Amino acid sequence: MKLTNKRIGVLMGGRSAEREISLRSGMAVYDALKRLKYDVVAIDVGHNISDVLKKKKIDIAFITLHGGFGENGAIQGMLEVLGIPYTGSGILASALAMDKEASKKVFLHNKIPIPPYAVINDKSSVLGSHSRTIVNFPMPWVIKPATEGSSIGVSIVKEEGQFNSAVEKAFSLSNRVIIEKYIRGKEVHIGILNGKVLGGVEVKPSLEFYNYEAKYTMGKTEYILPPGINSKVYEMTKEIALRAHTSLGCKGATRVDLKINKMGKPYVLEVNTIPGMTETSLLPKIANEAGMDFPSLIEEILRGAIVESKKRKR
Repeated sequence: MKLTNKRIGVLMGGRSAEREISLRSGMAVYDALKRLKYDVVAIDVGHNISDVLKKKKIDIAFITLHGGFGENGAIQGMLEVLGIPYTGSGILASALAMDKEASKKVFLHNKIPIPPYAVINDKSSVLGSHSRTIVNFPMPWVIKPATEGSSIGVSIVKEEGQFNSAVEKAFSLSNRVIIEKYIRGKEVHIGILNGKVLGGVEVKPSLEFYNYEAKYTMGKTEYILPPGINSKVYEMTKEIALRAHTSLGCKGATRVDLKINKMGKPYVLEVNTIPGMTETSLLPKIANEAGMDFPSLIEEILRGAIVESKKRKR
C-alpha cells in the first residue's frame, strides 16, 4: 500500500560540481518510486525551480541534490517558504553539515572525536610560507574545501612540495579550506535512517584514498559488509556516528563517514545529509545488508518526510 497519493517531485541535477552524480541518484529514486506506482515527477533543478514546483503541482519534494544549494539549506529554506514537505534534514542541520568548519565545532562541543584540524581563511596568507608554521600537527594532511562534497577538491599532502598546489585546488572551490590530520586506518561509513543506525560498510579503494573516482567508478573500491572490525569497536563507531547525526539536528537518511585508527579509535570526518543513491553508493549497500532493498529504502525515506511534515503542522 502506498504511503501517499500526493505528487512527489524528485529534485536532482542542480548547478554544483556534483551535478552528474545527483542526476544518477535522482533517476534511481525516480525509477524506484515509479515502480512502486507513486505519482512522481523528475525535476532537473534550475534557477526557476520555484515556478516549476508550482507548475508541476508538487506536494512532496524528494531531494537528491548533492552539494551547493541542494545540500546547504538553501533549497530546504525555499521549500519551507512554499509549504512543501521534503526529505532529509532541515535548513540549519543541512547548513551545518555542509560546512565542515561549522560541523567540526559542533562535534567538538559535543565531545565527538574528530581529527586535529586547522582552517585557512585567506589563501595569500599561506602560499609561499612554510606550511608547518600554520599547522601544529605532523603530516600527512588532508586538504579540502570547507563546503564541498564527494571528495571534490581533496588532496593528501605528504611533503612540503605538495602543499601550495593542494591549497590552490581547494580554494578554487571554496573561500575557506580545511587542513586535517590524515588518520591511518580503516574507513567506515555508517548509515542512519529516521533516527536509527542501519549498519555500516568498510571501503577499501584501489586508489590513494576514497576520492571522487573511487566513489563513482565501478570496480575501483572493495566494499566490506559488515566492516572488518571487532564488534566492540563497531558498536562504538555506530554510537559515535548516531551522536554526530543527532548533534547537527539531522533528519531522514544520512551517512556518517569515519576513520578508525590502528588502536580502534573512531574519528568522525563528516555527515552527509543527502547520501548518494547511485549503483555504487554506500547507503543502499548498507540498507541491503540490513535486509532492506532499494525501493524499501526510498519508501522509508519518504515515510520520514511525511512524519516530519505532520510534526511541523502540530
